[in-house]
Order: sequence, then C-alpha cells, then structure tokens
Amino acid sequence: MASSPEISRLQRVLIGHGALLLFAAGVIGFGFLFFLMGKIALWPIPGEIDYQMPGTYDAWRMAHMEGIANGLLLWLTAVVLPLLPFAFKARKRIAYGMIVIGWTIVVASAIDPLFPDSRGLQFGGPMTNQIAFFLFYVGVLGAMVVPALIAYRCLRPAKTEAAALETARERVA
Repeated sequence: MASSPEISRLQRVLIGHGALLLFAAGVIGFGFLFFLMGKIALWPIPGEIDYQMPGTYDAWRMAHMEGIANGLLLWLTAVVLPLLPFAFKARKRIAYGMIVIGWTIVVASAIDPLFPDSRGLQFGGPMTNQIAFFLFYVGVLGAMVVPALIAYRCLRPAKTEAAALETARERVA
C-alpha cells in the first residue's frame, strides 16, 4: 500500500493538471466569445479588432466544454484515487494516464475550430486533421482502457483473507 504522502503528491499533480485544463477551457472560451461577437474586443480595454475567428459554433463550444469536462474529470480522479484497489505503481499509472487522456482530447478538440477540415474523425486530409486524429486516437483508447481496468478491479469478487489462506494451503499440500 502506498504511503499517504505518495498518494497526496499524485492527487496534487491531478489537481494541478485539472486546473490547467480549466484554464485552457477559459482561454478557448475567449476564442469562442470572439467567434460569437465577430470581433476581438474586451471591455473596458479600449479598441477592438474587426476579425471573424475561424471555425463553427459547434466546434468552439465542443473545444470549450472538453476543457471543462476533462479538467473536472482530473479533479474527480484525484478524489477517488485513494479508494482504488490498486498498488501505488498502478495508481500512478492511472493518474498519469488520465492526465494524458485529458490533454490529448482537449488539444485535439481545440484544433477543430482553428483549422478548416481538421475535426480528427478519420485519418487523412490536412496535417492538422492527422494531428487531431492521432491525439483523439490516444485519448479515446485511453478513455476506454483505463475505466475498464478500474471497473474490472473494483467489481470483481473480493477474496476474503480466509479464502486466500485456504488457496495458499491447497497449493502447498
């Protein structure tokens, strides 16, 4: 079992990356705001730039929401980390795996509104689409594998100490 300082360190790393993802969601949110306004302007800062941000409403909304959702997911992972029935090394892999999942999905989502034909849904097209595709590939694969491993480990029948001792005795005999 991992010591409390080790788990606390992993929790702080998860919380820190979650906060950075929420910050990234805010930055993307400003892009979304400028897209909606059709110009770059922030009150009370004087002046404005008449510029229509590229992308679509749906692409900006999705990129903004992915940052929020993934940032909060990392915070949730930090909360449940001590409860997971894994050794410290596996918990560490889960924590860093979730960080990779969060960042790959958010960065891939942010590519869509900024570059035309770069949704990352299938391989091919411009280089920006291929980058988004591979980022999504890594993130989605991880988003399938990590929760499946956690579910398997948490939901399998727990061996009682007595049953484990009996099994050990049978092996010796």
